[in-house]
Amino acid sequence: MEELLSLKDLLVKGDVQGALIIVEELTEMSRNDIIKTIRSYAVILLLHLIKQQAENRTTRSWEVSIRNSVLEIQRENKRRKAGGYYLVPEELLEILAEAYLNASNEASLEVEEGRYEPEELEKLVNREEIINRALTLILPGESS
Repeated sequence: MEELLSLKDLLVKGDVQGALIIVEELTEMSRNDIIKTIRSYAVILLLHLIKQQAENRTTRSWEVSIRNSVLEIQRENKRRKAGGYYLVPEELLEILAEAYLNASNEASLEVEEGRYEPEELEKLVNREEIINRALTLILPGESS
């Protein structure tokens, strides 16, 4: 809110350069919030994909969680008014790679009732395959 008031003051004073700096800051803050939200849903998505692969099975609950996470990531990533997307596939892949560690840690508590430490779980699954599967589900026109 403080930034908006500063922006208003700068515009009233005719300080376009100062106003543009604040607009850039606001844009970056908004983008960071979107990335943070996408990352949170990516952790949930990856968690269930890890569990599916580690246990070689699925449940309706996991499937619903996967679908909901994909839908939320797609919604957050879509620019409503300007069209297009906030994050390109390469950036989504980077976020998935970053979120994977958190997902793996959480999965270690759930796979076979917490039987594995994260390092042990990593030996049971294919990290790259899981991340690529998540990206394929997220990309428009490719989700199931």
